[in-house]
Amino acid sequence: MTRPTPETLAHRATPATVAAAAGAPAVTAVSPTPATGAGSLVRSLEALGVDVAFGIPGGAILPAYDPLYDSKVRHILVRHEQGAGHAATGYAQATGKVGVCVATSGPGATNLVTPIADAYMDSVPMVAITGQVPRPAIGTDAFQEADIQGITLPITKHNFLIQTAEEIPRVMAEAFHLASTGRPGPVLVDIPKDVLQAQTTFSWPPTLDLPGYRPTLHPHGKQIREAARLIAAAKRPVLYVGGGVLKAGATDGLRKLAELTGIPVVTTLMALGAFPDSHPQHLGMPGMHGTVPAVYALQKADLLVTLGARFDDRVTGKLDSFAPDAKVVHADIDPAEIGKNRHADVPIVGDARHVIDELIAAVSGTAAGASAYEPWWAQLNDLRKRYPLGYDEPTDGTLAPQYVIERIGELVGPDAVYVAGVGQHQMWASQFIKYEKPATWLNSGGAGTMGYAVPAAMGAKVGKPELQVWAIDGDGCFQMTNQELATCALEGIPVKVAVINNGNLGMVRQWQTLFYEGRYSNTELGTHKHRIPDFVKLAEALGCVGLRCETKADVDATIKAAMEINDRPVVIDFTVGKDAMVWPMVAAGTSNDEIMFARDVRPNFDEDDL
Repeated sequence: MTRPTPETLAHRATPATVAAAAGAPAVTAVSPTPATGAGSLVRSLEALGVDVAFGIPGGAILPAYDPLYDSKVRHILVRHEQGAGHAATGYAQATGKVGVCVATSGPGATNLVTPIADAYMDSVPMVAITGQVPRPAIGTDAFQEADIQGITLPITKHNFLIQTAEEIPRVMAEAFHLASTGRPGPVLVDIPKDVLQAQTTFSWPPTLDLPGYRPTLHPHGKQIREAARLIAAAKRPVLYVGGGVLKAGATDGLRKLAELTGIPVVTTLMALGAFPDSHPQHLGMPGMHGTVPAVYALQKADLLVTLGARFDDRVTGKLDSFAPDAKVVHADIDPAEIGKNRHADVPIVGDARHVIDELIAAVSGTAAGASAYEPWWAQLNDLRKRYPLGYDEPTDGTLAPQYVIERIGELVGPDAVYVAGVGQHQMWASQFIKYEKPATWLNSGGAGTMGYAVPAAMGAKVGKPELQVWAIDGDGCFQMTNQELATCALEGIPVKVAVINNGNLGMVRQWQTLFYEGRYSNTELGTHKHRIPDFVKLAEALGCVGLRCETKADVDATIKAAMEINDRPVVIDFTVGKDAMVWPMVAAGTSNDEIMFARDVRPNFDEDDL
């Protein structure tokens, strides 16, 4: 079977083409056969090419678990529904396929709200399947009833409450199509228990019914020509690259466009790996904790070519002072993003791969390469020399967290998948590990979800078992979802977890140091002073190998020891100093012009202009 193009999927999508686009084998048509609603659900998942689902059974969803017992779909029994959702997200981000999670009604479903919101903010294709109380009980405050459809309405791309068993195949096919096409996102399917128990017939493929859903994939030619005209006229352009470039599989085209034009590139937190960190045109990550050259480039640009990015507040800083002299070309597959935060002089609606390919064609005859921007590059290269990423060794003899993360990146290498929690360790992981390839950096960018790393790493390892998967986590984040290491141990999922243990909620403590006069209200966790919990003992109790490293001299040996263990998960307690801070930094609500390179060290962009 020929794999369909995205254009084909958008205009005449069928469950078979949806499955094929996800890399599943060709699906043989199934004539109507007797089945329960639950059987129809499981057979639909099989037909859609689902190979794994993460979940926990419970009363309302239990009928679905009986046919799942005999299915070729692997079910991974997690220890908390939040873990199921983040695992589905990690699987989707690592593989590009739709992640699947399953929960029962009421609290089971509401425990999925955080990972659903996380997937929505970061445009991750995920289908969440929840059980619901029987139809006659809906609205009666029945045991374990919650209106999960209403609860998740603002944080899903779409959601369904199935009313009859007959519609299960169609709704499942529609859910997967919606999750994986256009701007990806989470879709929720809520199924009442009596619908799962009802007798029906299963046939495949069904006919999809999605009137009005036709994502625009190809950009308008006039807008491409206008963008090319602005590129040709610009003196200080920047390619501002967001996660949409990764979602579109457009990284090869991005490199070609950058090298053809010679334009500097910045990649957002969600786009790390879209353009090689080692490439001479890469200025690094912009924003609150971005590099000085990247922040400066955006501020002083006369043209922003924005590809699959959304002008997030962590990138722009104070919005009315962001890139004040720049015209904006804004390309995004979601028309709602264009002009939402920053006016676009040239709005382009389309898939990033097609936009980039057509921009390449449009500028090929006029692009002069980097030589066209020599004064601009002179400024940027000067800043790169004077304000490189770095850190100071702690004066109290404690272990520097930045050193730990830097060594993990160098010893493990660019082929591994790195998954971060949220906080200081996330920013250091974005700064001090070099990302050369797509889908090697996973994090919770939009929602900033503590507890993301361990279950997302689990999902990534299931999806990419041949790769090393390292979770870079904080001692605060780790305590939220580390129970999923029991799942990893029992299911044979040998992730590595580096706990950057500074004894505190580190990023909050940094803000308390800088903005609250060092009044450390409720940020000490006790993992240093009392060693509660003892992460090595906790790891062993969860079926993992536990290691501890407290000195710089032991860092390399500890990382290498972890790399040699591949039959079970490994947790390393890297006990680091509590006073390290993330620099550079743009304080929330301030202008990017006020970026601090280090404490009490602020580049003056006006004076730095050559």
